[in-house]
Amino acid sequence: MSTATLPPPPVQPPSSASNLPFARYVPRLTERARALLTATNLHFAGVALLLVLVLYLGLHLLFVWQRLGSLDAAAMDRQRVELRAAEVAAKPLRGLDAKLVDSTAAADKFYQQRLPYATSEVAAELGALAHREGVHWTRAQYAYNPVLSGGDTLTEVRIDASVSGDYRPIVQFINTLERDKRFFLIYSINLTGQQTGQVNLRLRLSTYLRAPQGDEQTDDVALPGAADASAAKTGAVSE
Repeated sequence: MSTATLPPPPVQPPSSASNLPFARYVPRLTERARALLTATNLHFAGVALLLVLVLYLGLHLLFVWQRLGSLDAAAMDRQRVELRAAEVAAKPLRGLDAKLVDSTAAADKFYQQRLPYATSEVAAELGALAHREGVHWTRAQYAYNPVLSGGDTLTEVRIDASVSGDYRPIVQFINTLERDKRFFLIYSINLTGQQTGQVNLRLRLSTYLRAPQGDEQTDDVALPGAADASAAKTGAVSE
């Protein structure tokens, strides 16, 4: 039996990686990486990552909270302003029922006590005031204009008259006329002449006739034509 001698395996040329200068450190780096990747180190890394995440979320939540706080403060300010405006608007309406009752009572009192019911009553009041203040009331003309019909009838009476006398008595007469218990509204005063201390004025004023009530009589003896006024007609009567 013959034995055959096998040729030796060819020698492989060294690889290029073995020629690199850091090739000899690769096993050492791998061992260090494996040493670092232990359970404890991974636990600490996870905890650190969670802390960073919690810090980020906390800062973000703080920012959102501050923004919501500023929005809430602005909304509260707007609500306060709106509430104050509503209170101011509602203030005149408080006790409105009582105010209406008081206003109605005051209007009824004014209607009954300060408005005359007949033209003769107006003429008598004006004559009494002129006599008391020492002035002359002449050439009075009365014109009637109905302004309200129904239960509370009102007729406007416009009076155009001449007044003469000394300056001081005339001033007192005008002042007394404006403050009289009967309602008189002066809307025109014109100077028509002055001589020897006497002042002549043209006085225009108005009042309102109401409907007579109870035992009040409307027999206007002094000025005929008051019946025309009470019948809601327009006319003029001279005194």
